[in-house]
Amino acid sequence: MGFSTHHSPLARYKMSNETLQAVRGMNDILPDEAGLWLWFEEVVRDWLHSYGYRNIRMPLVEPTALFKRAIGEVTDIVEKEMYSFEDSLNGDQLTLRPEGTASCVRAVLQHNLLYNAPQRLYYSGQMFRHERPQKGRYRQFHQYGVEALGYAGPDIDAEQILMCARLWKKLGLRDVTLQLNTLGDSASRQRHREKLIAYFEQHQESLDADATRRLHSNPLRILDSKNPAMQELIAGAPRLMDELEPEALAHFAAVQEILTRHGVPFEINPRLVRGLDYYNRTVFEWVTTRLGAQGTICAGGRYDGLIEQIGGKPAPAIGFAMGVERLLALLQEDGMALPGPELDAYVVHQGELASGLAGLVAENLRDAGLRVALHCGGGSFKSQMKKADASGARVTIVIGDDEAQAQQVSVKPMQGGEQVRVSVQDAAETVIQFIEQE
Repeated sequence: MGFSTHHSPLARYKMSNETLQAVRGMNDILPDEAGLWLWFEEVVRDWLHSYGYRNIRMPLVEPTALFKRAIGEVTDIVEKEMYSFEDSLNGDQLTLRPEGTASCVRAVLQHNLLYNAPQRLYYSGQMFRHERPQKGRYRQFHQYGVEALGYAGPDIDAEQILMCARLWKKLGLRDVTLQLNTLGDSASRQRHREKLIAYFEQHQESLDADATRRLHSNPLRILDSKNPAMQELIAGAPRLMDELEPEALAHFAAVQEILTRHGVPFEINPRLVRGLDYYNRTVFEWVTTRLGAQGTICAGGRYDGLIEQIGGKPAPAIGFAMGVERLLALLQEDGMALPGPELDAYVVHQGELASGLAGLVAENLRDAGLRVALHCGGGSFKSQMKKADASGARVTIVIGDDEAQAQQVSVKPMQGGEQVRVSVQDAAETVIQFIEQE
């Protein structure tokens, strides 16, 4: 049965004239807040480049099969949280990326970047998961992802953790601690998996619904349960550490030795298993107690089997991701002020002749490398000066018709000091002198 046009969503919207709002859990970042984002992005970019990592950019949309193969079909992300849909033009099954590692590995393989060349890469942008929105966790969220592909030794594991420690110091973050664990290799994980299943089967009456669902599909995730009623049962579960081969234990010991040598404290957390199937050996999380239940601000680990799993030749790899919203929430809790636009000059003007000159003066100041706002929309000098003051500009340029006829401008420092009148040609140099004298 077809629908007439007056029943279409667009027609209903026009009839109701309702105000449309953003999708719940997908937030606008407004100009007053965006200043902090821009500052943070600049700090992070410089930090990543200082370790030799290069930028890579992947699409927001990927084949659904990529995440099912990489993350695991019985993970919460694939089962409950992915935004997946069918392309109406060709029937392809597509998904908004819920994390970046699988996309990055797909891009590296597709473009043969690992051919005789290990890669240090980073990316940033939106990720999407259909979760219940709460503080620090949104349906559209932003991450920085860092991946080192083609490196097998414990030195790169330690380097990535040391990188994070340096960033927290740069940002001035407090109350951030490092948790560390090893998941060993596939054979030891399989032995441990079988023992876990047998153990929890003996205590099925004590399992909650989530643990019961995971018992045979992903029993390792039961260890990560936050249900207080299960903590005693989990504490008595078989330990993966008891199954590890000497090579995996030696790798983990070497990571710890490097961190200790650099004075980075850590806590061994045998219940740290991470939520994705592709991790092995070293896994880590940086956590805080100041964001409630969403205390993890950065997490990662080694994923030596993923490249082969996606279709490439076997190659080692390790990476981590950090949530931008959570880190910025911590910075704001610490009282960090939101950076403003940092204008050097605000140009006010009144009169036909003055308005014509004001635009030319503003462009001349920008040619000199200054950040300038030109007043638009008219108004009295008094109202314009209020806007100049509110802009945070360090200097105001005042142009009336008298100044315009003389090809001059008045330069007024906003933090005190004498207003001076100079030629248009000397305006930029005068503004720079005022700024340097602050």
